[in-house]
Amino acid sequence: MRMVLLDRDGVLNEDRSDYVKSPDELILIPGAATAIARLNRAGFLTVVVTNQGAIGRGLFDLDMLARIHEKLRAELAREDAHIDDILFCPDHPDRPTERRKPAPGMLLEGLSRHGGVAEETPMIGDTLRDMEAAAAIGCPRMMVRTGHGEKTLAAGLGDDIQPVRIFTDLAAAIDVWLGEQK
Repeated sequence: MRMVLLDRDGVLNEDRSDYVKSPDELILIPGAATAIARLNRAGFLTVVVTNQGAIGRGLFDLDMLARIHEKLRAELAREDAHIDDILFCPDHPDRPTERRKPAPGMLLEGLSRHGGVAEETPMIGDTLRDMEAAAAIGCPRMMVRTGHGEKTLAAGLGDDIQPVRIFTDLAAAIDVWLGEQK
């Protein structure tokens, strides 16, 4: 199955230093919905894999996360786009399980659930954690400069996660990925 793994905050929607805690705080990054629509039309499954440590911190609950994701789906639908699956890890950052990035558990779950092959499934993210999780299982790594991307790049990417391809935003990453898949 052809698919793309995506981080949420900083890739699809604007990241917030105080977390996206309600639907009102979820604001799509310009061009993200159009990029997802292009993936949909090209026959790629889109699977979001997102750490949601704010739940583990007690800042909001699973019902609120469901409402946030309902808004995400509604915003994408306005551009005839959709996400096929959303996997999230509510672990507190100080008490991570194997599902919390940088561990690859959520990525493996998405691949297994949808019949994806790691080496053919890019992970698009904006943090070192995203790239580390992808590198651990051999997914192609694509980093965007949106969200934490610029800060992550300024701090440097280690040789252990290379190669990482760098893009301005999700739309630019999708342009290149779809161009290579023809």
